Amino acid sequence: MKKLTINQWAEEDRPREKMMLKGAEALSDAELLAILIGSGNTEESAVSLMQRVLSTCSNDLNQLGKWEVQDFSRFKGFGPAKSITIMAALELGKRRKLQEHPERTTIRSSKDIYEIFHPLLCDLTHEEFWVLLLNQASRVIDKSRISRGGIDQTTADVRSILREALMQRATQIALIHNHPSGSPRPSTDDQRLTQLVQKGAQTMNIRLIDHVIVTDGVYYSFNDEGMI
Repeated sequence: MKKLTINQWAEEDRPREKMMLKGAEALSDAELLAILIGSGNTEESAVSLMQRVLSTCSNDLNQLGKWEVQDFSRFKGFGPAKSITIMAALELGKRRKLQEHPERTTIRSSKDIYEIFHPLLCDLTHEEFWVLLLNQASRVIDKSRISRGGIDQTTADVRSILREALMQRATQIALIHNHPSGSPRPSTDDQRLTQLVQKGAQTMNIRLIDHVIVTDGVYYSFNDEGMI
């Protein structure tokens, strides 16, 4: 049986027309993604193709957000242009979420820290180490990436961390890094670094309020666990 192209469907079933008639919320994830890629392949419509792509990552857009061009290329009809279009759209979604946290957010708990950094770190396949700089009222002054590491670990220099705090007149800081492995448990090196930063910060009258290890969905807080 010859497959129907999207243009041969009933108008209300075509993703673009459906979105115009009913709004974006009426479309499935596959239909929204089909609008982005525009066409499928010789056997599948754009919607069918995106349904199959999504099924490969458990219909989880967070998993899809970790894909690279080579992951999409496994599917017939996906060249670099379509792959990059979807990757760009998912990156915009991440940036939109980041903008929900204005720079002058007040930090009241480890969850506040996690919610700021989760969109930044959750999809990375390498470790990054960041410092969050706060004023006396626990309001965010700035956030700064200290280092970017390999697949297993990153090296954060204590002097670099404290220099950032001094340059921006922060009186409180929080350390943040991700574990691409998915396990939020701190390593011995994580614990040692935390102690070194805490000791160095105290000599400069700067308070280390937390060290949060971020993974996709869960986190570990040194403060919550009584380790600071």
